[in-house]
Amino acid sequence: MEFKVEKNEQYALIELKEVSLTQENSSDLEAIIRKLFREGYGNMIIESNSITELDGFGISVIRKANKICLNELGLLIIVTKNQDIIDQLDAAKIEDLTVMPTVQEAIDAVYLNELENDFQSDEDDEYDHGEYGGGSSEEDY
Repeated sequence: MEFKVEKNEQYALIELKEVSLTQENSSDLEAIIRKLFREGYGNMIIESNSITELDGFGISVIRKANKICLNELGLLIIVTKNQDIIDQLDAAKIEDLTVMPTVQEAIDAVYLNELENDFQSDEDDEYDHGEYGGGSSEEDY
């Protein structure tokens, strides 16, 4: 499989240089994703504008990668403007899969997701301190 990987602190960008994501090469993409995950990447962007053919094997790899990213509170984002590919991904009903038309929008989505996770984590911390942190109880008022 021909591809290029760009690594950033927040995400890994996989730029596919293939016209198909099918049985013949889907295991290659899966190996790339697993390697990036082992390196600590929970956010992955797959730039797939060159892809014009997608089969069940390709969809399966995308489904697995999406699950891995979601489990890490990250995002898997597929970048494509190909409406046929978008329709196939929609029909596959992959839970919470993000599809964007440009890499820049995908990068923005990663940063937004990171901010939301940080904000949620801060809220959880405040709740933990208020509820269990030994603060005042109702009886004190």
